[in-house]
Amino acid sequence: MAQPNANKSNHKSRAERREAERLAQQARFEQAAKERKQQTIIGVIVIAVVVVLLVIAGVAVWRNLHPASSNNAASDETADQAYSALQAVETKPSKADDKGGILISKDGYGKKVADAPTVGIYMDFLCPGCGNLNRNLDADLIKMMNAGQINIDLHFMSFMDRYSTDEYSSRAANAALYIAEHDDNPDHLLEYVTNLYKKDFQPEEGPDYQSVSNDQLKAQMKKAGVSDDVADKAFDGTYKDWLDAINTYTPKREELWNTSGSLKGSMSTPTVTINGYFWDMNQLTLADVSIPDGFLESIGLKKADVGVAGDMPSIGAKGKPISVATGSEEK
Repeated sequence: MAQPNANKSNHKSRAERREAERLAQQARFEQAAKERKQQTIIGVIVIAVVVVLLVIAGVAVWRNLHPASSNNAASDETADQAYSALQAVETKPSKADDKGGILISKDGYGKKVADAPTVGIYMDFLCPGCGNLNRNLDADLIKMMNAGQINIDLHFMSFMDRYSTDEYSSRAANAALYIAEHDDNPDHLLEYVTNLYKKDFQPEEGPDYQSVSNDQLKAQMKKAGVSDDVADKAFDGTYKDWLDAINTYTPKREELWNTSGSLKGSMSTPTVTINGYFWDMNQLTLADVSIPDGFLESIGLKKADVGVAGDMPSIGAKGKPISVATGSEEK
């Protein structure tokens, strides 16, 4: 007489196990989707489209990641060869260093505050993760820079042209470089970057992309304080060859490759470095820490001290980022 109840109990146990498995699969999918939203892959190691198969409730879901380049010749170059090609570009922005960075501090372009950490940011103006990072962190970064607490090293890229119909990434990046070269006030460049990443301006990538005209980009430049004369001349493609070389060279730099997550071993945007060391933003997700709080913890600065001149990050100008997981400098 007890058999029906036993069968019911066994059936319930199997159902509970199936539900637990389904929830575990869903959690794995959500984590992968979160990483995809934050990062756009550009690693040249991935020549073909990377296909990730996820199974949720018996349904196969395929997800394509963006490779940096389908140009096999460029992909076969070594980092040293790509670096040499970058140096050989005839027209390059004079304010950019040999690796493409444009340094900004409280003292202006190219004048590093000696005791402050240097924060490198690698970005593409179409990259959704770059927009998310900018909207979360930019205000604090600028406050800290103006107080002499950090230096900012901007690296513009344009590998995502293929995900627009009008080479948006190249045009937006060329304009940024033109501002740096022809406007001595770095605040104007920083404000232009902020404007392009605002939610009501940054376009969608891929099939949902809506064309953005040069006039629309000029309007954002002028809103940032750039003169009409500079804005009117910023879209002649002056630095296109240089940007192409940057797109080939930068993803080959192993120090910029992801150290964890589904994109481990390749570069993605946004990439952030602190004193030249890769900042692993995947740690923030695992530790359930916000981008602003995680960044401050990583450089060793209290939230109350943001923008306070003289209160310097504990890692100084040479230290590695502090891990939000362990509380000690990353190895």
